[in-house]
Amino acid sequence: MTWISICTGKSGFAASSTAEDVTKGVDGTGLTAIVTGATSGIGLETTRVLALRGVHVIMPVRNLESGKKVKESIVEKIPNAKLDVMELDISSMQSVRQFASQYRSKGYPLNILILNAGIMTPPFSLSKDKIELQFATNHVGNFLLTNLLLDIIKKTVKESGKEGRIVILSSEIHRMTYKEGIRFDKINDEKSYCAFSAYGQSKLANALHAKELTRRFQEEGVKITANAVHPGVIATNLARSGGFNAVFYGIFNRFLKNIPQGAATTCYVALHPQVKGVSGQYFADSNLSKASNFAQDPELANKLWDFSLRLTNSK
Repeated sequence: MTWISICTGKSGFAASSTAEDVTKGVDGTGLTAIVTGATSGIGLETTRVLALRGVHVIMPVRNLESGKKVKESIVEKIPNAKLDVMELDISSMQSVRQFASQYRSKGYPLNILILNAGIMTPPFSLSKDKIELQFATNHVGNFLLTNLLLDIIKKTVKESGKEGRIVILSSEIHRMTYKEGIRFDKINDEKSYCAFSAYGQSKLANALHAKELTRRFQEEGVKITANAVHPGVIATNLARSGGFNAVFYGIFNRFLKNIPQGAATTCYVALHPQVKGVSGQYFADSNLSKASNFAQDPELANKLWDFSLRLTNSK
């Protein structure tokens, strides 16, 4: 038995709503989306439901064989699904650059970018680019991928006349970061590393990324939105590192969402007409929610942008 709220918010949806519920009646035909982390959990369900609604979904995956099997499993149930599998390791800047180059060469348009892939509370380690692994995977890779694909999204918006949308998976744990919010001078400090706080820091970075993207889009006058979402507490492969996660999910098991409920907010923000023109916001349970003070700080968002730009330009 789970205790998930069925009380609807202003959107008409609740924590108990599923991804199919929030996209019912929405026609995504003619739209192209990228969904990172598409082979399991929320990413897989998001991919399936978007394909069900007619969206052409690009699946960037670390393991091409696994990606092809997932594609086959979706097509088996949705024969008309339009899916393409491409290789990407979001924690590696070289891999991100290769993916963006290959995407460009295929000539695909891009209406919706869903930054879903991530890791949670592993022991301290560095990425291939020598950046703390959670920050590298959950933020830096997403930041670089977005920047490399922005011109394609802008071109698609101009040619199609349809709004572009960027959806970044954050978490309520963005409130539980280090006391400084983002530790710019201690990103790689192993001695003071706390796996949980570092995860919160990376999720705060996700929310700030959406905030700063919005400011820049509004300055340019382009019809692209960027929003952060909290999917809910869900037992997915994100918890595969065990330890704290196993205890956490054991204690809160009755409050966990299932995967279809967990993918709902992502799909709502990516597709629903109610969200048209809404940007720089934080969503939970398929409704607008309020992020932390850190996540709403424009100066911190701008500082993170400049910091991320230096990291990605130096590698």
